[in-house]
Amino acid sequence: MDSESVDSSISSLTMIDEDVNPHQFSSINTKIRSNGPIANSVHELLQCPVCTNSMYPPIHQCHNGHTLCSTCKTRVHNRCPTCRLELGDIRCLALEKIAESLELPCRYTSLGCPEIFPYYSKLKHESICNFRPYNCPYAGSDCSVVGDIPYLVTHLRDDHRVDMHSGCTFNHRYVKSNPMEVENATWMLTVFHCFGQYFCLHFEAFQLGTAPVYMAFLRFMGDERDARSYSYSLEVGGNGRKLTYEGSPRSIRDSHKKVRDSHDGLIVYRNMALFFSGSDKKELKLRVTGRIWKEQQNPEGGVCIPNLYS
Repeated sequence: MDSESVDSSISSLTMIDEDVNPHQFSSINTKIRSNGPIANSVHELLQCPVCTNSMYPPIHQCHNGHTLCSTCKTRVHNRCPTCRLELGDIRCLALEKIAESLELPCRYTSLGCPEIFPYYSKLKHESICNFRPYNCPYAGSDCSVVGDIPYLVTHLRDDHRVDMHSGCTFNHRYVKSNPMEVENATWMLTVFHCFGQYFCLHFEAFQLGTAPVYMAFLRFMGDERDARSYSYSLEVGGNGRKLTYEGSPRSIRDSHKKVRDSHDGLIVYRNMALFFSGSDKKELKLRVTGRIWKEQQNPEGGVCIPNLYS
């Protein structure tokens, strides 16, 4: 975009004398919709030349008028990336005010979000937008893959070799030959498909204070609001004893580490796990069984009742 088109775009936006009180900018209520050429030109002006992300206050500029975002100002060691002049602490107040009149669609519009927001509200919405892609929920890796749920299910199966299971009950056996060694370890045992949704079963081994523990928990492949529609139970036992846990699965919006650190799951201390294993306590043998069910909304009382037969 050449400088003439930029200047004409800005002048057509403001239509204000140079001597006007800058505080009167707040009284301008003309909104620039996202589908016009003027809005597109202004949106380009609001893109940081370093990171190419949208700029939000404070927007900095050099003495020659080149702009960049506050994050990149530190990254370029206070030197303008365009002309190499020292940036100083000059704010581009005019561009910040122009941004107030801009309305843009959510960045996830291609994924189904229909919303359009004022420029300064857009970023907050996108951080919680229900249409934003999910991070790969595979535990124990730094996988950077993102996508919708069907894509991530295929990714977990083909790339991480996670077992897939259809049904709402499960039975897993965890065996460790040297149970006296409990290092931080994590496993994603299975992805379950039931009620038309997907759930991830995790198993962790870690130190809780000075005590070695094992933990199992379930995560829902979807948003937290939908996760609350489901419940699950976990059970582990042996030698005539058993421990049970019942709760709602956590959304994969929460990382497996966050769920583990909140202790929101079935936790078994090593001594109890060895007692469940029987024999001479030289081998750990834990059998974890579980069930997932959907809560039904009671139309009269507004409370959830278990749907045990779906």
